[in-house]
Amino acid sequence: MTDTLTLRVEKSFSAISSDRWSALSGTRRGGGVPYNPFLSHAFLSALEDSGSATAKTGWLGHHLLLEDGDGRLVGAVPGYLKSHSQGEYVFDHGWADAFERAGGRYYPKIQCAIPFTPATGPRLLTLAGENSAPLQQTLAAGLAEVTRQAGVSSAHVTFLPETEIEAFEEAGFLHRTDQQFHFINKGYADHEAFLAELSSAKRKNLRKERRAALEGGIRIDWLTGRDLTEDIWDQFFTFYMDTGSRKWGRPYLNRRFYSLIGERMADDILLVMAKRDGRYVAGAINFIGEEVLFGRHWGCIEDHPFLHFEVCYHQAIDFALARGLARVEAGAQGEHKLARGYLPVTTHSAHYIAHPGLRRAVADYLEQERRQVEYTGEVLTEHSPFRKGERQDHD
Repeated sequence: MTDTLTLRVEKSFSAISSDRWSALSGTRRGGGVPYNPFLSHAFLSALEDSGSATAKTGWLGHHLLLEDGDGRLVGAVPGYLKSHSQGEYVFDHGWADAFERAGGRYYPKIQCAIPFTPATGPRLLTLAGENSAPLQQTLAAGLAEVTRQAGVSSAHVTFLPETEIEAFEEAGFLHRTDQQFHFINKGYADHEAFLAELSSAKRKNLRKERRAALEGGIRIDWLTGRDLTEDIWDQFFTFYMDTGSRKWGRPYLNRRFYSLIGERMADDILLVMAKRDGRYVAGAINFIGEEVLFGRHWGCIEDHPFLHFEVCYHQAIDFALARGLARVEAGAQGEHKLARGYLPVTTHSAHYIAHPGLRRAVADYLEQERRQVEYTGEVLTEHSPFRKGERQDHD
């Protein structure tokens, strides 16, 4: 790598070739950093090409690219210029309201994240095989400078790994924490081996719950790869629209997005589909990483007791154990996951606030919030379904 480095902003992800992007860490299998499907060129380009994440929907591309003197892409940060705070899962609406009541302008802001995806993964992407630390420091400092030069209120980097926090703090970002629930695979042979580590009452309850979910002739199918036909996507999209319309008012992803990921990354996708009387009535989409199964959306057209828990959580554990995956990340929020063997895990974000007054107020708030997140995690862990001698490490 040459000593000369240039940082620039690319507004269109389609302008970045798949080969250049796939040379970065975490974006392909066997690349040194465990593969994260949400960082793949296939996923990010599908968001843009489908019209799901574009300027029209409030997600204008603002990707930072770090190139050496030979024009090689040696680092990147996926990012967007946002005109709102929807689809992020790390909430800053209160900050925006307070700043604008005081006469400031919060939007647009820079959001460095995977749109509509509350899943942890690298944000300071570097060329595989290179010394990543100095490149990460350059990217973090570069993002702060881009924020200042653009004259926007702030830059937010969400769901980043804890290992990247130091680089962002050195660049003047504030550290924020939150909580999710993940299933940790301790090398269980199967679901029964996992259940054996739970307390007797919890084990009995979960077995009963799984039996009840399949009453009425419901069966579960795992669909991946060539199974993901357009007909299957039509059916799943119906589920997504039904649940998404009730949950968010307007679902974030459109039908074309699912066709594109089906074409471009079908082997990285698992649909868990529930069938009754010869037709699918519910389903959940998961993405398969090198070490992690990422649970995402669920939807249904029929209500059945406990079916949501079966399709989204129990089946995800079954699949992870069958594939030898290290954990299941079951998406944002949801303390009901605790009873099903998903333990509280701290998630991280970094925030660059340009205005000194707003920065001070946010910094004070985040200090208190971090203490509360830590305390809540400790309390929840004490109420996990595992036997007292089987408490798992989860941070």
